[in-house]
Amino acid sequence: MNSIYVSHCFDGKELLQDVRLDWLQGRIVALQSGVKPQLHHQPQLQGLLCPGFIDIQVNGGGGVLFNQLPDVTALKTISKAHLGFGTTGMLPTVITDSLEVMQRAADAVAELLPEPQHTVLGIHFEGPHLSVARRGIHPAEQIRPLSDKEMQLICRKDIGKVMVTLAPETVPVEQIRELVAQGVIVSLGHSAATAEQALAAIDAGARCFTHLFNAMSPLTSREPGMVGAALASSQVYCGLILDHLHVHPVSARIAAQCKGEDKLILVTDAMAHTGSDLQLLPYLQTAIRREGLKLTLPDGTLAGSALDMNTALRHFCLDLALPLTSGLKALSTNPARLAGLDHMGQLQSGAAANMLLLDDNLNVQRCWLQGVEQQNNKKETI
Repeated sequence: MNSIYVSHCFDGKELLQDVRLDWLQGRIVALQSGVKPQLHHQPQLQGLLCPGFIDIQVNGGGGVLFNQLPDVTALKTISKAHLGFGTTGMLPTVITDSLEVMQRAADAVAELLPEPQHTVLGIHFEGPHLSVARRGIHPAEQIRPLSDKEMQLICRKDIGKVMVTLAPETVPVEQIRELVAQGVIVSLGHSAATAEQALAAIDAGARCFTHLFNAMSPLTSREPGMVGAALASSQVYCGLILDHLHVHPVSARIAAQCKGEDKLILVTDAMAHTGSDLQLLPYLQTAIRREGLKLTLPDGTLAGSALDMNTALRHFCLDLALPLTSGLKALSTNPARLAGLDHMGQLQSGAAANMLLLDDNLNVQRCWLQGVEQQNNKKETI
């Protein structure tokens, strides 16, 4: 049995004081509040204990882009890079690519999942069933309809939790229903859809919007667009890239107010640069350059981010002055609920002992993955 005492704790629902937490074989067995340590050799840790972060959109990290190296070694590198910033669970993300690359990525996830001490929970296919008009850096030549072969791949049962980002104007509602029936998390993004098309996809079972505001039809007075449908639909989650580059602070506040504390999810959309010294990443026939958290193509197009989850939390709570509990939910509890990970995103009996200790400035000080404390291998990206 392992035990720690901590001055403050967020258990996934509320803030608690003077907490003792016990775990065994990677699972929490008890959590009690209002408890002080009885033995001198068990001091009370000062800081905030909270669930580990869960990132549902991770293209790369540690100098590696998953599309370019879709194998187990790359997954371990990406996992380790983000773990240093408190990400104890992730969906490695495949940007629009060939069926072969998608298959290799899925095979790598299937091979890694049974192994211990990694953060991979499944896979996120961001595309290729998107709108060319709203493709961003996704290669136009690879954007295509959802074929039977891709449907079989996405619906594999050996690749953990599966999320797919699609444009509702390019994928018929019948196919969305089929994906949902197979347990796939359908998210809407990279789309020029009308609000009516987006709402029809939600009725068919879509449960999330990918990086709200970015690469989607905007909210206007007479056409609500994708953004309007996302903000008006109380049952759907919305991902948000809070790097102060993708979304204006006022827009971020609007999203937080509209989605409440239970339906907002902070994501990194991290590329290979996060957790590394990488400055220039060759990409297709061009390159992605870094300036702080900002990643761009030569023409200035934003190309993912060098954001990490710890920085996203600090931006949410310190820069935007939004509630701490809402920020912590957006980084752990909410993505866990979206993905149906009942044993994650909370600190309670039976949950995975994936935990972080934050200091007064919300920096990650200590990290436990499946009950094992991790060495701090964080490499700052800004």
